[in-house]
Amino acid sequence: MKKHLFFHRDKPFRPKGGRFDGVPFDPEKQLAVIRGSICTGERVAGFKDKTTGTFTEVMLIQSHKDEEQFKKMYQLDSVKTEY
Repeated sequence: MKKHLFFHRDKPFRPKGGRFDGVPFDPEKQLAVIRGSICTGERVAGFKDKTTGTFTEVMLIQSHKDEEQFKKMYQLDSVKTEY
């Protein structure tokens, strides 16, 4: 698997019986966010803690298809983008 600057996971997420063995998401404590770099253009989807602001990376976004996959994995209607 090709490694990217902001992509630190060894394996992509794979569904197991309709569930994902990846990063857990708690909508009461976290916000779904796509972080984008204005310098390199790289985009990473993940979760931002509402109280501490800590960002947890989930996956690299290289296309609109990746963004739709992220939304589908976590059953999201929309995702905020931060730069």
